[in-house]
Amino acid sequence: MEKLEKISGKINLINKFNDKFEIYYQNLVSYNEKVNLTAITEKNEVYTKHFLDSILPIDEIPLNAKVIDIGAGAGFPSLPIKIVRDDINLTMLDSLNKRISFLNFICNKLNVKSTNIHSRAEDHSVKFREKYDIAVARAVAKLNTLLEYMLPLIKIGGKVIAYKGSNIEEELKSSEKALDLLGGKVIKIIKFNLPNEVGERNIIIVEKIKPTPTQYPRSQNKPKTNPIM
Repeated sequence: MEKLEKISGKINLINKFNDKFEIYYQNLVSYNEKVNLTAITEKNEVYTKHFLDSILPIDEIPLNAKVIDIGAGAGFPSLPIKIVRDDINLTMLDSLNKRISFLNFICNKLNVKSTNIHSRAEDHSVKFREKYDIAVARAVAKLNTLLEYMLPLIKIGGKVIAYKGSNIEEELKSSEKALDLLGGKVIKIIKFNLPNEVGERNIIIVEKIKPTPTQYPRSQNKPKTNPIM
């Protein structure tokens, strides 16, 4: 299930689209001075820890897929994916309006099309249940919480792509009940070693194999405060 992937092709993609990534970087740092979006602002770190990291699982995303980013923040991981894969139909979701304002601003600067929505994932699920092919999330919550936010939004046969660090065994173990209950199955874990001694990244790929019961996701922040265990 676990596979160590090379990142040379992903680095080449960053270089290929460097004009846009440079615009992204300059505006991110400038905007960050007035609105706190990221603690990482040094150029090499942004390129490695944000841009390169974001595009690691692009091979898992089908052509013309409808992709939703839960808790998109400053656009990671989905906006770098959109830069190198303009075929995807992107929606970025965040619960803070100041982040949505930045996403609208940076998409305009990059001339990138994205639907950016100020909403919580559990509220978005009411109207957009099973409307997406792919859901991505990075640095949002533990896996069992993420599954409750994300699986209701994707179609059967669609995939959740969860970005995690080096220690995932405990999260995987504590997510077994959520996977079974919500209709998901871990089909792949892809390991990458990021350059410049940044460390290991695990991408957990979950396929939706059956419908999520209609009572999920729960409201009132329960997926975080009382996760399925």
